[in-house]
Amino acid sequence: MALNNTYDARLVQQETAVGAGVQILLLALLGTAIGMGPAGWLTGLAFAIATWAVLSRALHRSRPRSFGAANRVTLGRAVLVGGVTALVADSFQDSPPVSLFVGLTAVALILDGVDGKVARRTGTSTPLGARFDMEVDAFLILVLSVYVSMAMGPWVLLIGSMRYVFVAAARVWPWLTASLPPSTARKTVAALQGVLLLVAGANLLPYTVNVGVVVLALGLLVWSFGRDVLWLWRTSRMAAVPAGREVRELVAG
Repeated sequence: MALNNTYDARLVQQETAVGAGVQILLLALLGTAIGMGPAGWLTGLAFAIATWAVLSRALHRSRPRSFGAANRVTLGRAVLVGGVTALVADSFQDSPPVSLFVGLTAVALILDGVDGKVARRTGTSTPLGARFDMEVDAFLILVLSVYVSMAMGPWVLLIGSMRYVFVAAARVWPWLTASLPPSTARKTVAALQGVLLLVAGANLLPYTVNVGVVVLALGLLVWSFGRDVLWLWRTSRMAAVPAGREVRELVAG
């Protein structure tokens, strides 16, 4: 057991430290390229530290035999998301170069489809990897919604905050924590959020068209979440009916 503990500790230190180091290197490159201000630096560093701390803790709990190629892809994507986060924070003072913002975000979105394929091909799919992937996705959508909201208004934040509201609601209504069946529609809607927000954030289309793109993203997300919540509610009601019948039958007997 001592050998396993030593191995796991070394694994956590190496993998997460490399991710944090690459994140700081990316921030330094961005700072040199655009003269990033304190807001961008502090936000990017906070993201790097938070990612390192949360991921290290998760690895200590799950104690995997290896970090895995798929998780390395996700970690690389998290580094890019940290760069995008720093650019968005800096944009409250100075707008970042559109090409740089679009480039980092586009690569992060493309890699979203890579880590899952790597995990399946190498047989290294794990709950930790799936959760890591989902959290990186959710945070990127939140950051993009913040960026687009600066031009369109706070209503755009509904897109980025919806997943976090769902998680908070699950603490009040436990039936929301039940497992959902696989859904191609859910995955498609989730993938489209980043693409549509990036299109609007790139500001290459007329303002009215960009608003329509964001409205479409929000409408699809509301439909997807609404469908899942309705399924979870119906499932919880169906599970409660047999239990209620058994109680009544016991009392009647």
